[in-house]
Amino acid sequence: MMKSFGVVGSLLLAFLCHQASAAQNPVIWADVPDVSTIRVGNTYYMSSTTMHMSPGLPIMKSSDLVNWEIAGYAYDRLVENDKMNLENGQDAYGKGSWASSLRYHNGMFYVATFSATTGKTHVYKTPDIENGPWQAHEFAPVLHDNSLFFDDDGRVYMIYGGGKLSLVELKSDASDIKPGGTHKVIIENVNKAFGENEVGGLPGEGSQMHKINGKYYLFTIASPKSRWARSVIINRADNIEGPYESRVALDFAHIAQGGLVDTPDGDWYAMLFGDRGSVGRIPYLVPVTWQDGWPVLGEDGKVPEKLPLPDNKAGIQGIVASDDFERSPGQLALPLVWQWNHNPDNANWAVLDNPGRLKITTGRTDKTVLTAKNTLTQRTFGPHSSATTAINVQHMKAGDVAGLIALQNKYGYVAVKAGSNGQKSLVMVRSILGIDNEDEKQGIVGVHQLSLRYETLATLPVKQDRVYLRVDTDFNRDTALFYYSLDGERWHQIGKPLQMLYTFTKHFMGYRYGLFNYATEQAGGYVEFDYFNIGATHDKPF
Repeated sequence: MMKSFGVVGSLLLAFLCHQASAAQNPVIWADVPDVSTIRVGNTYYMSSTTMHMSPGLPIMKSSDLVNWEIAGYAYDRLVENDKMNLENGQDAYGKGSWASSLRYHNGMFYVATFSATTGKTHVYKTPDIENGPWQAHEFAPVLHDNSLFFDDDGRVYMIYGGGKLSLVELKSDASDIKPGGTHKVIIENVNKAFGENEVGGLPGEGSQMHKINGKYYLFTIASPKSRWARSVIINRADNIEGPYESRVALDFAHIAQGGLVDTPDGDWYAMLFGDRGSVGRIPYLVPVTWQDGWPVLGEDGKVPEKLPLPDNKAGIQGIVASDDFERSPGQLALPLVWQWNHNPDNANWAVLDNPGRLKITTGRTDKTVLTAKNTLTQRTFGPHSSATTAINVQHMKAGDVAGLIALQNKYGYVAVKAGSNGQKSLVMVRSILGIDNEDEKQGIVGVHQLSLRYETLATLPVKQDRVYLRVDTDFNRDTALFYYSLDGERWHQIGKPLQMLYTFTKHFMGYRYGLFNYATEQAGGYVEFDYFNIGATHDKPF
């Protein structure tokens, strides 16, 4: 009896430990949309979309599918033009580069994307995905939501489009479209999988092609006509040119777009994303089984909250990180968690030492923070997060505004504003969108409803050169609160809460924290940020 009890007790303990260490969905509670995931050996890699951010097209890596860290970017600057450089009144908000396709073939990593900002399709490749360098190729036209695919016979293709999906053959090095190669429509309307009466919602797009056991599986995202419900449609064929049979593979909680990945042990998963309000589009890992040659996603049609994988409670720490701006020789000037809002003006920022600090100098005048260059950003994350910074404002010029922002089209910030005669004020500002309350309740609005007005909700005089700023975000309520401190210990709320709002045709990404400094009257002033701390609460940064 004692021996039996010991065995049972050991099994129970193992079960409880397994349950306690189970991974949680979402695997990353932050804006990491349009995921494309592969496994090379025992390491997983995933690409995503960051649109107008620079550097762009992030590559993430993981050893267990649930704990991810940023490993690099496919490009430093997508293109040099007025939109990406925030010049002549132009911007690339909600544009830049979109959904990518990550592949590994014959010892080379490839990642393909496309851009309305450049008018081209882009392919980047490297033998070393974590260190580069990346070789860039680009060609016209723009192939929407393309999936790069290397077939077993040596031929290379892209599958692209929305609703109507097409196949185009590329050169063997994927650098351009192959002259005289295959180019044809392979699916006339993906959305017919919902039924003839449901055609007309979000057109099937976000293609990701896989070949498994001789069959072609094309993952797409779509929505039926009668309701907004992002769903996974899988299209299967014996030949890449078709014919394809299609079925709705997952219709649950707006979780869709992505593709398959297997483990070294032979388990299968789908890495997808879910729309989650103002935090953005966040990755979910969905278990996959196989039935009659079809991948079956989820458990009873649902995405489970727990997964039989290692604990990932601290997984966000590979995606965001605090920074004291102290650098050792050979270190990057900015860790990979940072991205600039549009292309930076490299002549007007620097990381200084003794002590470490980030210096941002104004190079021109701007009307709002959204047109300002050199706003340095990191993702927010859910269910709630906090960012703090200390800023030295001694060298600001009249009209300068510098601080910490919750960045989206509907933004809010706490900042120091320099007035005449050296007077400075703490301010809390938020933008105002031209939308009605019912639109705002829906959480997503279109660009035609937006305007770029803003209001100052608080102004407090400040006489010292060093101030502390903080923004707290709560994604259960989609609200942000703003704080200041004069000593770094005692915090005071300033202004009013920001009701955060995800706008999909303007910005098209989750909220970000940003450090900024811009001039409204004359260029040349500068500020120095001593640190940036981020965590689930302000007093426990990562």
